Amino acid sequence: MRRFIRSVCASAIAAIGSTASAGMLQFTSTSGNLQGTVRFEVDSMDSSKLIVTLTNSASADVMVPADVLTGVFWDVSGASLALTSVSAILNTGSVVLFASQPAGGVVGGEWGYNGALAGGGPESTDYGISSSGLGLFGGPTFPGPDLDPPAALDGLNYGITSAGDNPATGNSAVTGGRPLIKNSVVFTLSGLPSGFDPMARINNIQFQYGTDLSEPHHPTPGAASLLGIAAIFAGRRRR
Repeated sequence: MRRFIRSVCASAIAAIGSTASAGMLQFTSTSGNLQGTVRFEVDSMDSSKLIVTLTNSASADVMVPADVLTGVFWDVSGASLALTSVSAILNTGSVVLFASQPAGGVVGGEWGYNGALAGGGPESTDYGISSSGLGLFGGPTFPGPDLDPPAALDGLNYGITSAGDNPATGNSAVTGGRPLIKNSVVFTLSGLPSGFDPMARINNIQFQYGTDLSEPHHPTPGAASLLGIAAIFAGRRRR
């Protein structure tokens, strides 16, 4: 338990330091063999854009659909945001498994954003990005071709496998039954208000796995909790 708290505090302190200079919030959450990382940052070239980098950072092999990262959800404190989908592109070094590589790394036709969940997301979240419908996403919202039918977001298609995934092992759904992404996607949303600070505003982050809300989802600590933990450790270091 003590080791886990140290790990969370280290992440919190790093995020706080980064945010002070770059408008960035990054969290990593681990639950058993699952580990997700998400980074929210204001585009340095256009402050109206929010860049969300979603990574399946687990070192464990993906063996079943419930090990595949299919979405990230979050809340925003204060005034609500009216964001629109701009792009969804493979992160540097990431590839599509079991299908051809998309032109320009564009995978937007397989992912959707919903900013009107009204508490309907995991743990009552209001905002989310997903490759699976989950009963919350009617279809893709990011630009890009339909890389694998059906056009509506459905099933495991183009979910994110782990950094440590061996594509040759696991059940049929994760060894060629569906196209999957290894291991990170960069999403861009537009419509941020002036001066938006991800560290101060974004909280209740949830990583969703599999194709149903009953499958694993796990949180990162809220920003307020991280700030409090960081303050406690700063106080202990001063003493």
